[in-house]
Amino acid sequence: MTSLASPAAHRPLAAFHESLGALGGEAAGILVAAASDLSLVVDSEGIIRDATFAGADLAEEGCENWVGKRWIDIVTVESRPKIDALLRDAAPGAVTRWRQVNHPSRSGADLPVTYASMRLTADGPIIVIGRNLRATAALQRKLAETQQALERDYLRLRGAETRYRMLFQLADEPVLVVDAGTRRVTEVNPAAARLIGRPEKRILGQDVVDLFDPGSARELESLFAGLRITGQADDLLARLGNGRGPTRVAASLFRQENAASALLRLSGQEAGGPEPPRAASVLEVVDALPEGFVVTDPARRILAANGAFLDLAQLATEEQARGEPLDRWLGREETEAAALFATLTEHGAVRHYATSLRGELGSVEAVEVAAVSVAQGEHPCLGFTIRGAPRRPAPAPAGGHELPRSVEQMTELVGRVSMKNLVRETTDLIERLCIEAALRITRDNRASAAEMLGLSRQGLYAKLRRYGIGDLDGAEDAEAHE
Repeated sequence: MTSLASPAAHRPLAAFHESLGALGGEAAGILVAAASDLSLVVDSEGIIRDATFAGADLAEEGCENWVGKRWIDIVTVESRPKIDALLRDAAPGAVTRWRQVNHPSRSGADLPVTYASMRLTADGPIIVIGRNLRATAALQRKLAETQQALERDYLRLRGAETRYRMLFQLADEPVLVVDAGTRRVTEVNPAAARLIGRPEKRILGQDVVDLFDPGSARELESLFAGLRITGQADDLLARLGNGRGPTRVAASLFRQENAASALLRLSGQEAGGPEPPRAASVLEVVDALPEGFVVTDPARRILAANGAFLDLAQLATEEQARGEPLDRWLGREETEAAALFATLTEHGAVRHYATSLRGELGSVEAVEVAAVSVAQGEHPCLGFTIRGAPRRPAPAPAGGHELPRSVEQMTELVGRVSMKNLVRETTDLIERLCIEAALRITRDNRASAAEMLGLSRQGLYAKLRRYGIGDLDGAEDAEAHE
């Protein structure tokens, strides 16, 4: 049997010379152009002497104007060290490793290209082949957008489940969720547990018929049979077990995760259940809370405040706070309090909002705020809980103004700082990063860095002083003696 993989298939690439012979310049140019999206011929000075582009999209970006320019001058600042490496590492008979480089483009977004280079002869020009990565970058952006959409959907579903759980647990109506096939209880709310007279753990997993008096078993079995056949069942009056008395049972069928479940709603007096706390008792508990609690009207004027809030605000009596706007004490600045109230108005609730509370006597306390808007009822109001947050001291920068060090830190300011201030912070962050990159590329040659950034040396020193970068006194003295 003849092997499909012949020895010739593993011969080195140089063996093609025996089969193809010496290629002429025109044939070599055609091969290079066909094998890449763009190809360049660069001389020993780094100047592009010839260029070939595949596809109209590259021509639209102005690539045809590259001929005659230095290769390093048509790339972005962070890509210049890669161009130096591609020119330095080019050697006859070997191809350098691929390096991604970004070109400024007419469309505004950088043009990403991955390059490799080689020399045909020791003193000959450098041949550069490139692959257009714009389609790959577009796919990566699409993937990131899709991931963000999935995250938003997940958060929305988790929020809906949380709201369902809260409503289910807080509902005054006793409710059981039962597997329609096995009649096993899968969920029970506290009101139903009190009505049945058993702990929730002892109800879960039980046959729901066993929770009732044996004399009502036949009616309940008929109810589930009707649900399975028609999806509907009439209400019935049954007696709970252990002498808990009569209750009306209303059943409805629904499907979840390819399984049928029955929702049983019970109505009846909670025999032997604990009495609900009186309103006066609830107010006493709120007033004794160790965390600040404030109720305001929709205009954020304080209606009531407990003792813990008065301690934080350094007030002697509740009368001093009543009728005053909450943002008189809350927030590092007006924009921060406004962001909290805007979020509360839009979403109806806010949790874990980090801010500060200013006392009447000058103290400033780092706090964490949770808030809710109660728009229904005769008297709409806003409720706030305010708890002290642990201080996280950090050394202040030389300029006295701390800038975020990353995009993640910048996004954490959303909701705490106005968009105008956030844009200013973003501009400062970009300026600082560009200056640091220029100093790093030029090995702290500040004259070259100023030229690279398009600034005068005096302008560069002003920004270095503003951001507290480097040793300014020595540099300015040296400049003064030039």
